[in-house]
Amino acid sequence: MVVRCFWLVGMLLSAAAAHAAPRIPPSDAAVLERLPTKPADASARALRRLRDAVVSAPSEPDPAAALARRYFELAMAEGDPRYVGYAEGVLLPWRGRSDAPTGILVLQGLLRQYRHDFDGALRQLASALEREPHLVEAHAWRAAIYMVQAKYELALVECAALSGFASEMLETGCRSSVEGVTGSAAAAYARLKAVSERFPRAAPDLKVWIQTRLAELAWRLDRKTQAESHFRDALTLGITDNYLLAAFADFLLEEGRPAEVLRLLRDRERSDTLLLRIALAEHATKAATATARARILGERFHDAALRDERLHLAEEARFLLTLRVDPKAALLAALENWKTQREPRDAEILLEAALAAGKPTAAEPVLSWLSATGCEGARLARLAEKLRPVRR
Repeated sequence: MVVRCFWLVGMLLSAAAAHAAPRIPPSDAAVLERLPTKPADASARALRRLRDAVVSAPSEPDPAAALARRYFELAMAEGDPRYVGYAEGVLLPWRGRSDAPTGILVLQGLLRQYRHDFDGALRQLASALEREPHLVEAHAWRAAIYMVQAKYELALVECAALSGFASEMLETGCRSSVEGVTGSAAAAYARLKAVSERFPRAAPDLKVWIQTRLAELAWRLDRKTQAESHFRDALTLGITDNYLLAAFADFLLEEGRPAEVLRLLRDRERSDTLLLRIALAEHATKAATATARARILGERFHDAALRDERLHLAEEARFLLTLRVDPKAALLAALENWKTQREPRDAEILLEAALAAGKPTAAEPVLSWLSATGCEGARLARLAEKLRPVRR
């Protein structure tokens, strides 16, 4: 699933979470997970077949790779990190092996980035590319990681490597992702919209990604009607994607429509990132369950910190700022998050926390990033303007 890598841009970190330690089943009969599906449906049957194939040939890499990839896809779709732990358990026999097949190397890289081991992920993907220099998936994931790290020139190198080997839509999306945060958001939007209209029969996964990227670009350009239209177009494609749901929920929250968030995210509490949006919406609507929901979310963050797995720092900062009303703690979380994750949403929470905490100088890293990149965004600009006079 090549295109899923770019949903990582913006969600890559927030999707990773608490319970993702590798888990090895105690026996072949052990139940790994009760999926949110009916036992007889196609998804459950397919997963069962993949598991059976691994049991039948435990030393063969292809069945293991297929099962691990399916678990990873479920983690990205549902926002449930336990699937990543299951994938790691499946791939455990190939850990550290130089003779691991290329497909296994790629999957190990994807799992490392999920845990925010970006340097390790880049090395793993580079090893795969040494064997297959034109491996589209590896180049696309490396571009996504460099985007999260704000290493835009390196991201463009990976985008260029897609030329002639990936679809025009994917290559255009890659370049547009960079242009969208380096001062050319309007041009990136126009280019991406044009390519999406030229290929109406593209794969649904790719169309979901394209529509989500268009929605985000339009939103940052303050074209709210267009943004909502793209979000809804993505939803109509019927593909469950945690990042799309979180991004649209954020849009609705900013628009003052929390009741719609609760309808959008009904029964999505398994995902920590979506649970945050549910908690924020319940807080805004003064729902009877708001206090209990915020407590559950706080417990999840606390448990993750005890395991030294604070991979949801941007979400934790939002939780601390809005639900705990602790701007100093929120600022610390946002600053720690900025060390590894530097995208517009990360910039926003740091600016908000610095303002609320009365520490405008703490926002300097983001203000410098804005100046260097020319990143556009109506909300970013408003927050920056509030801070700049205070800093003088």
